[in-house]
Amino acid sequence: MASNGVVSGKSLIVSFGEMLIDFVPTVSDVSLAEAPGFLKAPGGAPANVAIAVSRLGGKASFVGKLGDDEFGRMLADILKQNGVSDDGILFDQGARTALAFVTLRADGEREFMFYRNPSADMLLKPEELNLDLIRSARVFHYGSISLIVEPCRSAHLEAMEVAKESGALLSYDPNLRLPLWPSADEARKQILSIWDKADIVKVSDVELEFLTGSDKVDDETAMKLWRPNFTLLLVTLGEKGSRYYTKNFHGAVDAFHVNTIDTTGAGDSFVGALLCKIVDDPTILESEAKLREVLKFANACGAITTTKKGAIPALPTPAEALSLINGAY
Repeated sequence: MASNGVVSGKSLIVSFGEMLIDFVPTVSDVSLAEAPGFLKAPGGAPANVAIAVSRLGGKASFVGKLGDDEFGRMLADILKQNGVSDDGILFDQGARTALAFVTLRADGEREFMFYRNPSADMLLKPEELNLDLIRSARVFHYGSISLIVEPCRSAHLEAMEVAKESGALLSYDPNLRLPLWPSADEARKQILSIWDKADIVKVSDVELEFLTGSDKVDDETAMKLWRPNFTLLLVTLGEKGSRYYTKNFHGAVDAFHVNTIDTTGAGDSFVGALLCKIVDDPTILESEAKLREVLKFANACGAITTTKKGAIPALPTPAEALSLINGAY
């Protein structure tokens, strides 16, 4: 272990974007107004991915800005406690850490209400980036929330460019949160504005429909999102598993069925598992047999994450994922 608690000797995955506090109702299937109370849970998709990687034995770093407040310091500590390097974290004295109130429906799906006006993550400037850290990434992962407003948008574009120039594999999970965008059209336009830059893209079935304007989740619709420079396009289908598309092959991998309580972080867990495997063996992307094994592992990680409330506490270890795969979870 390195001095900051990060596994040394492995290829680095850098995750860029937002980290925030989710307030989750103590009971499911109620509106925010009806909830009797809330539990605070650390969240933010890019941060979840970094912790997912670390928990699976990978080397992860998070790049983003937090408020210089108790919540921001708490989130930074959670990253460190989970073995994620804090070399890319900044604190803003003029803005608070973002908050999100999350309602859980009876089926474990979520709805969001955000408090960001502006929050610290939105104020990250290009000149504040730790470029040496970004240059050392083997994989650079990001979402789309950091594209919504300046100056964070420019910081995002700069970080992506630097990572690409340094030979990193670019991984993109748009992680659509419509309430944060000025309009649906603007969300679609900005999410797709950087589409061609990525090597690996993961979308959910809902995001596939939103970005293509189709009401079908099939191969033909998915291929509308394919670009010639892509190495891998993934569509996650919840309890129906996931589909994969590469230049040479495509197919589907079944889900694992578990008792779903809260779907928060399932997609991030899936992405973390995938990146953790690919970063040290890029040949996975060229071998369908290898890729199917990795996606089976990623599906298991995603499934386990839905069995507890909150994302980070539910992210699995390799042993937990393997026990689900082997039928012993």
